[in-house]
Amino acid sequence: MYKRIKISSATRIPPRGRATHEARSRARTCDHAAPARPSRCSALDASAGDGDWSRLERFLYLGTDAGAYHAAPRELALEDARVVTRCLGADGLRTIDRIVAASSSGRAPKNDPAIFSLAVAAKLGDEPARRAAYAALPRVCHIGSQLMQFAGYAQQFGGWGRGMRNAIGAWFNARPASDLALQLAMYRARDGWTNRDLLRLAHPRAASPSHDRLFAWAVRGELPAGAVEDPACDLIVGLDELDRTEDANAAAAIVRSRRIPAECVPAPHLSRAAVWDALLDTLPMAALIRSLPSMTRAGLLAAGTPPTRHVVARLRDRAQLASSALHPLAWLAALVTYRSGRGPRGQGAWLPVASIVDALEDAFYESLAFAPRSDGRTLIALDVSGSMASGSVGGVPNLSPRLASAAMALVSAATERATTVVAFTSAANGFGGQWGGGDSAISPIDVSRGARLDDLVGEIGKLPMGGTDCALPMQWAQEHRVDVDTFVIYTDNETWTGHVHPVQALRAYRDARAIPAKLVVVGMTSTGFSIADPDDTGMLDVVGFDPSTPPVIADFARS
Repeated sequence: MYKRIKISSATRIPPRGRATHEARSRARTCDHAAPARPSRCSALDASAGDGDWSRLERFLYLGTDAGAYHAAPRELALEDARVVTRCLGADGLRTIDRIVAASSSGRAPKNDPAIFSLAVAAKLGDEPARRAAYAALPRVCHIGSQLMQFAGYAQQFGGWGRGMRNAIGAWFNARPASDLALQLAMYRARDGWTNRDLLRLAHPRAASPSHDRLFAWAVRGELPAGAVEDPACDLIVGLDELDRTEDANAAAAIVRSRRIPAECVPAPHLSRAAVWDALLDTLPMAALIRSLPSMTRAGLLAAGTPPTRHVVARLRDRAQLASSALHPLAWLAALVTYRSGRGPRGQGAWLPVASIVDALEDAFYESLAFAPRSDGRTLIALDVSGSMASGSVGGVPNLSPRLASAAMALVSAATERATTVVAFTSAANGFGGQWGGGDSAISPIDVSRGARLDDLVGEIGKLPMGGTDCALPMQWAQEHRVDVDTFVIYTDNETWTGHVHPVQALRAYRDARAIPAKLVVVGMTSTGFSIADPDDTGMLDVVGFDPSTPPVIADFARS
């Protein structure tokens, strides 16, 4: 997720027991510190051009209005708000509609830009835009942690006025009590904010006695009177019982009877096999594969045991694989992590179970059929330099850039209408790059449907490496008259250019082939580079790489 600018400790709620009027006074003080608001958006730039609406769309879906998507956490701040405020100045209600649509579409890999934009609208928009922003809060902030994100973002642009307090209070009260209990239990703190902070600043009038009990639990941290008899409070009663028991079987019984999700179970209980056994049937697929190391470490998963057979059956269930919507790269990350027997930075160790390793590998190949696709003609260009075989992608040990990029070539071959795979190579004993010889420093690789990942990685490792001149794929495709809708270049952090800039090469290819081709350059371990023209909506730089990134590329190619 995106990182937020840290909120000063001066804006935090005082410890329990301090007078409520101090929190109100602090909120008023924050309001006074907000920018002057003759027209709110004048705090930045109120003039929106025709291209600003496209830039707003790009910001909402990619987290930047320039030509780059950052997979790694990135702070959102005043500079990012400029395109939002220009659109607010032009048409505030239209801007709110775009924000809600982006958050609801499911296309954006992260909801942070929409939450950030809504906070900007709530604080810097005109009166109708502010009202619309607060009314849209439940449609953009779907879970408790996102509500805390909104509060953190809003704090950058103003304080806690009446509109803010009413909107936050309404978010809590609009939820059925049983659902509110889950939100309060699962999402207790985020970026220095807690439910206690939000409730003490908003001080909402509870919508029901159950809501009142849940508010009291969130603020005071203890069960209020009447909670045990209230069905809506079953979850928080169960958590209180878990806190007071040390027996593994008793804890497992509580988890089963109260249907407590894994995210709410106190950490000490997650080292016990009996507790994981109680959770096993309720774990969604993403949580299941994420928890495999913990379950193995706890002793639940071992060769030939019933829980292991149950897990293997789920991992081989095609219907469950399809409904999980997990990208093949997520399955590959789970496979290499579990097979390694050691967590990131050496934290924790386990003995991998062979049948689970085999099931994860089969799940990777099975999931290729369900990967997002653009249904276009794709050219994948792979950096084959030695550095691609080292390092890790997305913080996953043993998931090297070479392994991840080869997996993406398999995904494209399995899903797209037509896929061409090439490598940046040189002639044998050449110097690489522009002067290394070979076929324009580009060599085709045969990647057919049904190819195996290990075989492809081995073939790539034998190729004579060349420099990653990002113009070459377009020049090669133009010379060989290959029709391409989307060029995707995978490299670690080398984005060298030769005599022709990739932007020029792409435009030359478009003119020569009469195809509105797009270009994506993926720096899988890069911390920042600039190739794409930010004014060309057909170019995208991807900085970093993780399992959330491939759907972004597929959606960009499809749009």
